[in-house]
Amino acid sequence: MSDHVIPLPVAADHRAYAGHFPGQPILPGVVLLDEALHALAAQLGGQDGGWQLKSVKFHSPVQPGESLTLHAPESPAGGFRFEIRCRDSHGNERGVASGSVVFSPAAPA
Repeated sequence: MSDHVIPLPVAADHRAYAGHFPGQPILPGVVLLDEALHALAAQLGGQDGGWQLKSVKFHSPVQPGESLTLHAPESPAGGFRFEIRCRDSHGNERGVASGSVVFSPAAPA
């Protein structure tokens, strides 16, 4: 089993922050998951869009400028449990989301 640790760079000025929420911006969960799934697929050489989320739990909001890292130990069943962690400007780390995902096999060419 291998452990994948992947940086998730989300720009502090990402347009999703603008309307979510005015005066107190946080990264929408759908953007967080989209970034994580694309990064995991790229890391594994997989095909974007060929996944199924089995479970997702959001633990803490992500504010502009916080550094994100995806942690995904491979499971024996071929899927992944994942945790997205955040490091704030003071160096404190916390979990912001977790769940499990299974990648579908690529369609034959």
